[in-house]
Amino acid sequence: MSEESTEHKRLGHKFIIAMWIAVMIMVFFLFSDLLETDYNPNQQVLSKTTGQQNVVTLKRNRYGHYVTQGKINNHPVTFLLDTGASDISIPDKIAKKLKLKYGQEQRYQTANGVIVGYLTTLKSVSIGNIQLQNVRASINPKMDDDEILLGMTFLKFIEFTQRGDTLILRQ
Repeated sequence: MSEESTEHKRLGHKFIIAMWIAVMIMVFFLFSDLLETDYNPNQQVLSKTTGQQNVVTLKRNRYGHYVTQGKINNHPVTFLLDTGASDISIPDKIAKKLKLKYGQEQRYQTANGVIVGYLTTLKSVSIGNIQLQNVRASINPKMDDDEILLGMTFLKFIEFTQRGDTLILRQ
């Protein structure tokens, strides 16, 4: 076998390995995108205005939760709607990224016991075209999640109706 033929075989093997690596990378990104859409089917918020009402329609994820994109103080965040949470509960790492002020210490009774959080006021909270100003929230140093629990300090101002796997929010 000639030296040139051996070199062609080596190049062929390297090309096949590179091709398989490229295929695996594409499959990884495809599945991670599918998993993210599976967890948060509301990455593109459906909102409209009818008369005097701002209306947002959310789809429930496969786990039975309503997760959606929104904004706090004009910064994009991910919300998990939680009618059992009295406040908007923000993980410490997100609060630091948003440069929120840590206010008065507050004790909260949770499913995991009593925790200490810190009160803060958010200049604005929005989902689609629904927006509230000066909303009370709490910073939770024990939360490690990447989403914010959207509790009743926001939801009490919103009328919501659930129909099957759809939640309709009206302001």
